[in-house]
Amino acid sequence: MKKLFLFLSLFVLPTSYFLLPTCHAADLFDQETPVIDGMKVFEASDTFAEIFEKLDRAKFGGKDIRAALESLETLAPKVKIAVTDSRVVLVRGDDILGTWPRPEPKDWYGFGQIATAILVKMRTGEPALAAHPQSTIVSIAVAAMTYALDTNGRYVAAGRDNSRVLTSAGLEGSRDTRGYWRVTGIIKGSQADIAGINDGDLIVGMNGLDVAQMSDADLNAEFAGFNSGTIKLKVASPSGTKTVVLRRATVVMADADIVFRAQDPERRKTNILEIIVYNISEDAVKIVNEALATYKNTSGIILDLRVARGGDERAAAKLGGLFLGPRPVMRIQENGGEEVEVIPGGASVTGVPVVVLVSNETQGAAEAIAMAFHEERRGALVGTPTAGFARLITKIELSTGGIIELGNRSIKSGRGMKLDGRGVFPLVCLSNIRSQSQQSAFFINVINGDFNAKDFNANARLDAAAARKGCPIIKSGEDEDLLATAVAMKILTDGRLYKGLIAEKN
Repeated sequence: MKKLFLFLSLFVLPTSYFLLPTCHAADLFDQETPVIDGMKVFEASDTFAEIFEKLDRAKFGGKDIRAALESLETLAPKVKIAVTDSRVVLVRGDDILGTWPRPEPKDWYGFGQIATAILVKMRTGEPALAAHPQSTIVSIAVAAMTYALDTNGRYVAAGRDNSRVLTSAGLEGSRDTRGYWRVTGIIKGSQADIAGINDGDLIVGMNGLDVAQMSDADLNAEFAGFNSGTIKLKVASPSGTKTVVLRRATVVMADADIVFRAQDPERRKTNILEIIVYNISEDAVKIVNEALATYKNTSGIILDLRVARGGDERAAAKLGGLFLGPRPVMRIQENGGEEVEVIPGGASVTGVPVVVLVSNETQGAAEAIAMAFHEERRGALVGTPTAGFARLITKIELSTGGIIELGNRSIKSGRGMKLDGRGVFPLVCLSNIRSQSQQSAFFINVINGDFNAKDFNANARLDAAAARKGCPIIKSGEDEDLLATAVAMKILTDGRLYKGLIAEKN
């Protein structure tokens, strides 16, 4: 197994046409007719050629050009696409719409023209597709390809709003004539953006209710929420209908926030530093490092990873290294290849007790960091089980401004425990102590030394789905925020309790 040591540097590393069914791919379109039914066919072909070339560099997420092209059949009912070793065939029912010689390997422009030809043919008999402009059709097509290559991947179209503004789920929109909610804008980096909701998508259901039957006040109430509340949406798009669960979170000004809780400045043991990480990035590492240097009289740290995600393994190693030192943070495996162990290359900068807050929105490298705290007996995990989407993202930037993201690298814990599809489980499950009576009983148990902490992480054969049922998602963000803070403060101000939780890890 390879080992990757990363030193704690705080610097960023450097149609009036004929589609000739049997001709060569390069001759599919007439140069005298660059626009066909509103589509600039040569422009679209160039776009797809670039996409295929760059996907090839990423090994098509472990698949191939066949999967990418055949995914286009999802854009229209009754259409089927077959890519053989010699031909590409497009059919609708019993009718052959087109058949083209398969280009030579690496002839990406040839494949780009075929992708464009398929879309032109499909638009002719599909009013829903014909109603969209070229940019939307290309976006839909690329999104379909991305999903086919990686069900956890996504395509972010060019022009998505990158402003950092205060919002809830990161959605903007308005009612359509039927009363449904049409998405007109997405805040980049928001929960809606991460979940793959796109401009033009239609929200038809919300928390089990028909949106058309909901009042505007009810809609606003559901969209609003605290940091940790969740909202279940039924989203209709040209590629189908899907259910999306969003954590209503504020899109913040930075990748991390710092809160210093000095309850009594004269008593060092009550000085708690709260670090909220939204994105595992170099910027987050800088912010956290500066905070640790500024608040040296801290007696305990709450590391809030409840909405943290990110696919930067270098930043993850640096962030973990600030607390763990040169101990393994994660192992990375690309498409079943050799594992690479990631270990920070410098000493830790703090040794004070840490409580790590996690939730179902803790994803990617953040899951590895949380597990590293647990495996190394460096922090107590509190919250609800993490997402179990422990993958690093390969970002493919396109000249159009769009980005394809493929989660083609899976993460294991530093000690080799599988995290992808499983997740990380807290020692203290917050969803089991939500009511006032439960909270009171919880603290009584703490005082009496009867703390009901359970370590599910050590069981490699754990039924993760069953364990999650015992610690469900908290739907009230207000409950979770207040309780998480109260529990974390109690643990950090009770040395005996903290040591007991750390010892619980076995």
